[in-house]
Amino acid sequence: MAEALDLSSFVRRRDDGAAWMDFAVEGIVDAGSIRAIEAALCKLAGLTKARVNFSARRLHVEWAAGGFDPARIVADLAALGYRAHPFAPQAREEDIEAAQARWLLRCLAVAAFAAMNIMLLSVSVWAGNVSDITPETRDFFHWLSGLIVLPAAAFAGQPFFRSAIRALRARSLNMDVPISLGVLLALTMSVVETARHAEHAYFDSAIMLLVFLLAGRYLDQAMRRKTRSYAANLSALRAPVAARVEASGEISTVPAAALKAGDIVLVRPGGRIPVDGLVIDGCSEIDQSLVTGETAPYAASIGCEVFAGTLNFSGALRISVRAAAGAGTLLDEIEKLMDGALTQKTRYLRLADRAARLYAPVVHSMAILTAIFWMLAGRSPHDAIITAIAVLIITCPCALALAVPAVQVVAAGALFRAKLLLAAGDAIERIAVVDMVVFDKTGTLTLPELGSEAADGASPAAIRCAARLALSSHHPLAQAIAALADDRTPFGASEEVAGAGVRAVIDGEEARLGAPSFCDLDAEALAARRAHPEASVIAFRRGVETAVFRVRQKLRPDARAVILSLQARGLPVAILSGDAAPAVRACAEALGVDEWRAAMRPQEKIAWLAERKAEGRKVMMVGDGMNDAPALAAAHASLSPITASGLAQAAADALFLGERLAPVAAAIDIARRANSLMRQNLLFAVVYNLVAVPLAVAGLATPLIAAAAMSGSSIVVTLNALRASREPKELSPLRAAPAPTPARRLNEATP
Repeated sequence: MAEALDLSSFVRRRDDGAAWMDFAVEGIVDAGSIRAIEAALCKLAGLTKARVNFSARRLHVEWAAGGFDPARIVADLAALGYRAHPFAPQAREEDIEAAQARWLLRCLAVAAFAAMNIMLLSVSVWAGNVSDITPETRDFFHWLSGLIVLPAAAFAGQPFFRSAIRALRARSLNMDVPISLGVLLALTMSVVETARHAEHAYFDSAIMLLVFLLAGRYLDQAMRRKTRSYAANLSALRAPVAARVEASGEISTVPAAALKAGDIVLVRPGGRIPVDGLVIDGCSEIDQSLVTGETAPYAASIGCEVFAGTLNFSGALRISVRAAAGAGTLLDEIEKLMDGALTQKTRYLRLADRAARLYAPVVHSMAILTAIFWMLAGRSPHDAIITAIAVLIITCPCALALAVPAVQVVAAGALFRAKLLLAAGDAIERIAVVDMVVFDKTGTLTLPELGSEAADGASPAAIRCAARLALSSHHPLAQAIAALADDRTPFGASEEVAGAGVRAVIDGEEARLGAPSFCDLDAEALAARRAHPEASVIAFRRGVETAVFRVRQKLRPDARAVILSLQARGLPVAILSGDAAPAVRACAEALGVDEWRAAMRPQEKIAWLAERKAEGRKVMMVGDGMNDAPALAAAHASLSPITASGLAQAAADALFLGERLAPVAAAIDIARRANSLMRQNLLFAVVYNLVAVPLAVAGLATPLIAAAAMSGSSIVVTLNALRASREPKELSPLRAAPAPTPARRLNEATP
């Protein structure tokens, strides 16, 4: 009796009784796989939705309330040739992708090694056929070629053969079916021709066909390998355990997943908050930058709302749980937003593969009709089949398969020289058509490191002393002041006061650095805030010596030049930030950006992008924080600095290096050029088939000539792709961005 498969622990249910579940699916290689899976599952009674995420190799299914058994999905997919596993955050999708890449590379290496050896033998045969080669020698070379090619093709052709078998089992056709048929027919006819002592065999054609096809498949797969580490990054932000306050007052350590609404948890200084909730006791400063984008520490006290994943800096807090891990926290919501946005984007991009549906039936029909026509015209079955094979080979989509990946690889090199790293294979195509650019502020338009400056009137001695005292503090604002220290030796016997600052006795006199109230400098701090509302303020006092420091982030050196450059290209620019309004306003004014929004949550950024999309805009989002990740995934295209959070890096299509924003403009210029070359390659592939196919059908091309024509078309496409490596002239002015004018220098730094 077969063992029952119980998947009930993986099923998730909604309030209306409907249920859903995710599967990780092995064996998905192209759009044909997606169509076969979705079409088969939609026939299952009770199932209301089946959607495949090509990028994540993940299947999402939903069904109405009732007795549907999800184990049927595993069985049906197995019948189609796919292995499905219940998806959990620990699923090793990245390992599966890496293993597939290594397998494709091994196949390519075997095919290329065989092709190099076969070409040496083939050149000898070609030269001998027009000179004095003996039939025995030619036959020996042909059999030797077959001895090398047949096992090599059996191994190297597996990616196409397996995919074709899966498609045929599902009673559908994909591009791998005619490819496999052409290779197998060429090999079979080569053996037959060799046994008949013919002048020509086609072992070289078959193996070169596999080399070009595998090169295209590997390049495409390599470009599509997108990082899937966002789940791991989210897990790193979660606190696995929490200190729960029992009714008796005792503290017990429990898994964070065991908490429920209404529980009280204790979060000590330096700990990560495990829940969404309200502070009911204590006060502290919290780093919420990954969630809200606000760089200044958030002062949390009784009644304040806090979020899971944020970091508690200074004081102990007691928090009443509103939502525990895995039960609707802001982290969970961000993960759902990201996953949904990635799925939509992937499905949209896969629409381009619809054109491939016509390829297989058209090529098969053309080859069969060619064979029938020539047999009716009086040709022998042998000659008719040879002509049909030539049709299959000459129409092989090598040029089509290489048209996009070849340009992508060359353009990726140009982007790398421009300090850009691609994270998505289709990024170039999408970046090329953007018509609006949206920036996050903190860490994107600004440098990730805080900068500080003393208010007018502070003596150099006070600044040096404050900077050295700041070395004893772990507070991020104090760290910005510590960067000013010439002497990197902290003062001895210093003490950090939770929520206030740091103090030490220096030469018998107490020195304090921290909150203005801690240093009795409230009036001076108020004046500094009024003059610079976008800045955070930290105070210093040692006896009669005082200083007030303004701490804020500085704009990237070429931020204004890049913004002007984008606007000159006709691209509207906007700023969406989770930071406070005064800080965002100051940044927008400094950069000459008219449209900006402040204090935005991830959901609000998604909604704003959806509005622009409804208007027909193709928006490129540039951001770095965890709160930007859903917007990065939902935007038409996205970039992040290399200093971005791991979650933002996982959602972005490309990452840029260094302190300058010039790569943002470079990405658009290079992508537009690459996109133009892709269209040229695709047009060439179409023209090639319009010219070559009639010649093959007319019997004017042997399989050898067909293979040469196919290879030649691939070479032309590759050479054209190399033009993407040329750097656009428009980039050079951005490399040396002009310094801001004196009128703008006051606003050079923003939080």
